[in-house]
Amino acid sequence: MRDWESFAKLAVPNSDIMSLREEARKDFEKYGVYPDSVHRVQECTLFMGWYRDKKVLFATGRGEIYEMLSGEEVEAGDVKVKICSLILDNCKVIRKYFPFTSPVSYRGKDISMGLGDRLGLASPAHIRLIKGRNVFPVLAQQSIRELNLTDRTYEDVLQAASWAVFQEGYTDGFGADGDHLKTPEEVKMALDAGFTMITLDCSEYIDNDAALLSDEEAEQKYYGIDETDRKILEEKYLNRTFLIDNEKTIHFSAVVLRKIALIYLKAIKFTVGIYHDIIKASGKDIDFEMSIDETLTPTTPEAHFFVASELVSNGVEIRNLAPRFCGEFQKGIDYRGDINRFEEEFAVHVSIARHFGYKISIHSGSDKFSVFPIIGTKTSGRFHLKVAGTNWLEAVRVIAAKNPGLFRRMYLCAVENLNEAKKYYHIFTEQTMAPNIDNIPDIKLPEIMDIETSRQIMHITYGILLKAKDHNGKFIFRDEIYETLEKYESIYYAYLEKHIGKHLEALGIEI
Repeated sequence: MRDWESFAKLAVPNSDIMSLREEARKDFEKYGVYPDSVHRVQECTLFMGWYRDKKVLFATGRGEIYEMLSGEEVEAGDVKVKICSLILDNCKVIRKYFPFTSPVSYRGKDISMGLGDRLGLASPAHIRLIKGRNVFPVLAQQSIRELNLTDRTYEDVLQAASWAVFQEGYTDGFGADGDHLKTPEEVKMALDAGFTMITLDCSEYIDNDAALLSDEEAEQKYYGIDETDRKILEEKYLNRTFLIDNEKTIHFSAVVLRKIALIYLKAIKFTVGIYHDIIKASGKDIDFEMSIDETLTPTTPEAHFFVASELVSNGVEIRNLAPRFCGEFQKGIDYRGDINRFEEEFAVHVSIARHFGYKISIHSGSDKFSVFPIIGTKTSGRFHLKVAGTNWLEAVRVIAAKNPGLFRRMYLCAVENLNEAKKYYHIFTEQTMAPNIDNIPDIKLPEIMDIETSRQIMHITYGILLKAKDHNGKFIFRDEIYETLEKYESIYYAYLEKHIGKHLEALGIEI
């Protein structure tokens, strides 16, 4: 049992905040109080810590903020203490008095990282890692798919990030990304929840079949495009060559222009409409990213240039653009493909992004260690990288190390339901490729998370594992997953700092 009461007795209105933080840091195991969470508003001292095996917000003293917070009021000696659950209403109060707990745009920051936290537990570790480094963290990053598979809302995701920022006393700013949104309704939902970044997934408006057409078929279909649109495009691009980066050129022959227009024109019009009708109309400073990576074929330099040029000419302020790179950026494993070709083509994509004034965005960026040095070097340290699932995999590694029985049950369930999970994610791993763990001793189980096939299996089955219930409607894994990670929080943080730290190091970011 943590002795939060003794700490509360020290947190009187005239006590020194820095001294309180040092005391909490010196005796965290005794008090269970997070040192950097100690703050004061007038005569009210606030801090986060543990109460009856739950993380809570403590408030002592008096004042408006004390009255606004909802919670159970108790006494610690002569000190009144309000014990406040980490709920949305209390989070809104904290955001009012501590603006740094609300997300902001990363405008002007060279390196930004989407650190998607599917469980709502990883952000403190991310903050500890990037503090003092030239990295803007997008702590709240979730797609609609992830929300559905974890039974969370955007309010839940943003709230977890806000509490993490308060816990760690992080005042340098963080972002919130509505990732891979596909409809006007989804974009509005993310904006209404307070998200500061929108990643628009245009995949449903990209005509992948057009890439497979012969030149003659493409020409015939091209003339089905509105005549006015065709004339405008031909005046701008047909048989023209564009200089980028003072040395590279982009040329549009008739054949190239027709196919690109067929593939991307609908996606561009959709994007322009979303941007002007919803994003710009919101009046908020939003980091807008267009995603064209969810396609079957790599994005050519001509296609990238065309999409960017059309967006810019139509008044869209792009902060990031995510092409579909050559090779494969599969979940939870390193890059699969020709690295030399990737380096050559990536350099061109970076030049196009630089030409139009935005950052290149790399999706499914977790664990792509072989190409991280290329990304860091070719962008001159200016990029956006998205990671998410790798944080869940490190959580699974902790479970394997500290609760092997739970891990074994999770693993068997994941293997049995792999084909169901593959409806949502593209991976190379098949059920028959799953390692047999029956004869592996408990002490060796964490090593399973170093095997590509195991990583992919556990990576994409998170939703099945978190939502699985027995015949009585009780969660089979979810509660025990959270209990384990909360019990071994410091180990989880250490695992994350080490693993994500490897990402930063490979990208050329000083550790």
